[in-house]
Amino acid sequence: MTGRRLLDQVRDRAAVRRYSPRTTEAYARWIVSYVKHHGRQHPASLGAAAVREFLTFLARERRVAASTQNQARAALRFLYADVLGAPLPLLDGVAPARRPAVLPNVLSRADVQRVLAVMEGVTQLMARLLYGSGLRLTECCQLRLKDVDLSRGELRVRRGKGGRDRVTMVPESLRAGLDVQMQASLAQRRRRRAQGRGAVCLPDAFGRKSPGASRHAAWWWLFPASRDYQDPFDRTWRTHHLHQSVLQRSVQQAGQRAGLTQRVGCHTFRHSFATHLLEAGYDIRTVQELLGHRDVSTTMLYTHVLNKGGLGVRSPLDMDPARG
Repeated sequence: MTGRRLLDQVRDRAAVRRYSPRTTEAYARWIVSYVKHHGRQHPASLGAAAVREFLTFLARERRVAASTQNQARAALRFLYADVLGAPLPLLDGVAPARRPAVLPNVLSRADVQRVLAVMEGVTQLMARLLYGSGLRLTECCQLRLKDVDLSRGELRVRRGKGGRDRVTMVPESLRAGLDVQMQASLAQRRRRRAQGRGAVCLPDAFGRKSPGASRHAAWWWLFPASRDYQDPFDRTWRTHHLHQSVLQRSVQQAGQRAGLTQRVGCHTFRHSFATHLLEAGYDIRTVQELLGHRDVSTTMLYTHVLNKGGLGVRSPLDMDPARG
């Protein structure tokens, strides 16, 4: 079995398991890394000992984070159980990767506005959504027209992290801008349709059940890409959403132009969204729902970075000595 054939099987089985494209490609990369690490031997000729050695190598030599090691472990379990039909036994004896106590990077309200002020066009609107609605990068890029309800002031996030749907708010200050973007997106769709194109990809098996939906306006992207691509399976010309790298690059450059010394990325806006809501006194359970966290303990991480100065403790240097 060639390496290409193995990866094709990995992607086919991942599709059966309904894994997201990002998860599928992440698993494929880990499998390639595993095979290269063991001298390009076929995984079927290796076993649990080889997997343990690779995971330990990641922790000790490459010093990856615990979440990264866990992703590699999941990828290899999937490979052996679902692709090769030889499930791995309990992988004990693996050196654990360290779990660094990293606090989220949060901007002040003023710094958020400084970054947004030097942005323009579609990427500025997207960055405002990241901060104003608490969206993840991919969630923002994958918004479809049917997910935006301006009359109710709601955004519906479909299949967010963990495959969960949720509802978050449309910032009042973005309603007009979103309406303009929706009309511009529809105009782009009409131009593509006039060229005999204008189809989009659909999630899971929905494309097979309702093939005509790929050309329906409701499924059109809120932020479509400027170019089409030809689907390798059915040769249909389709439109993808704006690539994540476009927004990532724009946000990073904006942080530099704004003169900020701290690193600014797309997820920084989501961190800032959560922290600023908690600072404003909103209930942590409400913030948890808006962020789509499964466990409130994840949301509680933001309570450690609230803008209260020293975790709300007043320094003795600032105390009045006359008051004892």
